[in-house]
Amino acid sequence: MEQQEIINRVAQSPLITFNLEDYYQKGERVLFDIKDWLFQGLILREKDFRAAVKEHDWEQYKGKHIAMTCTADAIVPTWAYMLLATKLEPHAETVIHGNLGELEKVLFKNALDRVDANEFLDKKVVIKGCGNLPVPEFAYVEITNKLRPVVSSIMYGEPCSTVPLYKQPKR
Repeated sequence: MEQQEIINRVAQSPLITFNLEDYYQKGERVLFDIKDWLFQGLILREKDFRAAVKEHDWEQYKGKHIAMTCTADAIVPTWAYMLLATKLEPHAETVIHGNLGELEKVLFKNALDRVDANEFLDKKVVIKGCGNLPVPEFAYVEITNKLRPVVSSIMYGEPCSTVPLYKQPKR
């Protein structure tokens, strides 16, 4: 009996795998919560706040991604976040106002903005699903929006098991 050669059809496929994990920004994420710098956890007193800012060790945020927020139910003036940004920006890799989820969106948005969609012109693209890093759903929607106008098709999953999402109409 003659043995037939095993052909790896996935390897020979014209599919291009787009792995969002490749766009995950390395570095520690930190939630900078100013609630502990408020008087009685409710009121921002400018003199006390400025003193806390002056005494704080800003070097500890070197190379980190920072999301500034206030989890207390307090009114925080805009200038307070601006003041914090002036201290964090020289040290941190990224500084935003918001929570850690919003920080992740900003990090992915910045990374995906650098993708040249024209590299995928008329290609069949599989946006890789499962992985080891936390990729927010936002990133999947963002890359879909970016690629849809130029690709011939978009699928989700793995090349051996995909969910079809979009197919360019015949011209």
